[in-house]
Amino acid sequence: MLRLMIILAMSLLQSSNWNVNKKGYVAEGYDVVSYFNGAPMEGSKKFRHEYKGVTFLFATTENLNTFKEKPQKYLPQYGGWCAYAMADSGDKVSVNPETYTITDGKLYLFYNSWGTNTLNPWKENEGELIKKSTINWQTKYEH
Repeated sequence: MLRLMIILAMSLLQSSNWNVNKKGYVAEGYDVVSYFNGAPMEGSKKFRHEYKGVTFLFATTENLNTFKEKPQKYLPQYGGWCAYAMADSGDKVSVNPETYTITDGKLYLFYNSWGTNTLNPWKENEGELIKKSTINWQTKYEH
């Protein structure tokens, strides 16, 4: 029985499609509610919340409570992986948590490093790229 529980736990961890950093935080530890207030802020360990098997940090108690009321509203799309890469290749690519956009009430995060900011090409054809990234995400990662 114990062996079965260990195997199940390991498979759940491996099947997680969340982009978490080395410390185990979604969005590199940024407060996902703060994006919707127009200024992304780093979260604090004082205001942490486990949701769907991963940890979210928040900058304030108010943001933590706001998230708890409607978590689906604040979740980054595609598990917090780069939205542009998801549309382009369907690959899970890390993000810069300060490179983002909110479209139709949804949070999209992007890779921005080494002179490449994928938010720029995203803006050029956002509607089509949202369709492609959603199809890729559903096909490759949602079961």
